[in-house]
Amino acid sequence: MQQLDWIVLTCTLLFIVLYGVWKTRGSKNVDDFIRGGNQSKWWTIGLSVMATQASAITFLSTPGQAFHDGMGFVQFYFGLPIAMVIISLVFIPIYHRLKVYTAYEYLETRFDLKTRTLAAILFLIQRGLAAGITIFAPSIILSAVLGWDLITLNVIIGVLVIIYTVSGGTKAVSVTQKYQMAVIFAGMFIAFYLILSYLPEEITFTKALEIAGASGKMDILDFSFDLNNRYTIWTGLIGGTFLMLSYFGTDQSQVQRYLSGKSVKEMQLGLLFNGMLKVPMQFFILLVGVMVFVFYQFNPTPLNFNPEAKKAVVNTNYSNAYAKLEAKHKQNENEKRTLQLELASNSTNTLVIERIKDLEDLDKELRSEAKQIIDKANPKIETNDKDYVFIHFILNNLPRGLIGLLLAVILSAAMSSTASELNALGSTTAIDLYKRNIKGERTDKHFVAMSKWFTLLWGVIAIMVASVANLFDNLIQLVNIIGSIFYGNVLGIFLLAFFIKFVKGNAVFFAGLITQVVIIGLYFLDKYEYINLPYLWLNFVGCALVMMTAALIQTFLKEEKN
Repeated sequence: MQQLDWIVLTCTLLFIVLYGVWKTRGSKNVDDFIRGGNQSKWWTIGLSVMATQASAITFLSTPGQAFHDGMGFVQFYFGLPIAMVIISLVFIPIYHRLKVYTAYEYLETRFDLKTRTLAAILFLIQRGLAAGITIFAPSIILSAVLGWDLITLNVIIGVLVIIYTVSGGTKAVSVTQKYQMAVIFAGMFIAFYLILSYLPEEITFTKALEIAGASGKMDILDFSFDLNNRYTIWTGLIGGTFLMLSYFGTDQSQVQRYLSGKSVKEMQLGLLFNGMLKVPMQFFILLVGVMVFVFYQFNPTPLNFNPEAKKAVVNTNYSNAYAKLEAKHKQNENEKRTLQLELASNSTNTLVIERIKDLEDLDKELRSEAKQIIDKANPKIETNDKDYVFIHFILNNLPRGLIGLLLAVILSAAMSSTASELNALGSTTAIDLYKRNIKGERTDKHFVAMSKWFTLLWGVIAIMVASVANLFDNLIQLVNIIGSIFYGNVLGIFLLAFFIKFVKGNAVFFAGLITQVVIIGLYFLDKYEYINLPYLWLNFVGCALVMMTAALIQTFLKEEKN
């Protein structure tokens, strides 16, 4: 990091905070603070929705995911356009007609207070956990840059985001995100161009794709029904659709973004715009990760991308063993580099392709052994390095000034996403729990103040979650696992409210409780390999289970009355 990088980074982040504070001056009532005064245009809604989902995790973890596992992860998003159409036709007209502040207000109108409270609490749990992860992601960046420990950085970043969020409201979050997305797109396109320019002269973009394909990184579509494959066309279209329906249709962090629209048409256009742009955006970010993989076919890589990993081994009894692994790794990379150049001149050489795949397998074994040594040397060091791949490339290869820009891209994404989440958590707690259950009249100013206090509380909780996030393998997967555990259940409750008119509040409430226990149980059974059920399928199972259970309970209650 040079002085120019720090200037670019600091100025960008200061602009975000100061602009957000400036835009929220005068937000004295609940309508302004939570729904932004219903003034947002469709493009602001679309970009705000996209920015809320595209956190720092997207720009850190997704390239690392592609580097290790290839483009198959894009299938996860195939259900998103389908979900956008359904939400535009079904969810938005109902929310707009009832003039709700939160999605869960509708459930009390349709069922009862306890069902509304249950759905709100399920949202608060899963989104509170996810907010912690979006704070942890930028901590990885600054940990690599400054060498500070992750917990300290979690606290510092969390406090900064809390200040920004508490001082602002929905209008500030939405308007600021519009400019953040412009910076994000510009930064990622520049990074992509530079990666290609750094490849050997004889390696064109087409050749780069062939090299990636020879290692299995370009396998995009998987039509198999094998449940051992986490990402297939079917998990994306079925599990992904249910997850996206839940996330965009019932998660207050997203609902709050489009409820700020001027009209139903503006809200619908905003979501459809997001549906059209999101899949190509994720495809491009994964492609950036694949190109980073190709770049490292011709340039040396560390055994572990976490910069603290090797430091943990030096001057310990494990240093010699680690050095031997590094020597094998270097030899492996040299042979692979020669073969990749040979493959570039003759892409049909099957013997070369097979040898490259063997070397890839050997590379995975060496990295796995390195993780074991690092863990023995210092168990506190994070050995799961997928989230460090892209940041390692940025810090070690990009020119001055651009490093600061890319760090600003990732940190601004983190701030915008976390701000949206904390804003929604504070609003839901204030409106669905506090306001609905408090006795006596209170002013709008009082509820705005309480929204800010609850935002502060959730910010502290998010920091606590961030402090243990490094125990998990990959942040982009962790966020989706948390969502899959809760979203299917909540979506089923909303679908019951929309379409199954004979089911009443008591049946839905108890069905929701039963379903949540079952889904958590299924997740842990899969995690410990007692069953085989990829987490994306939990969205479909949870939705179907709560609807069937509620219908059965309601039928039983009717028979009992008769």
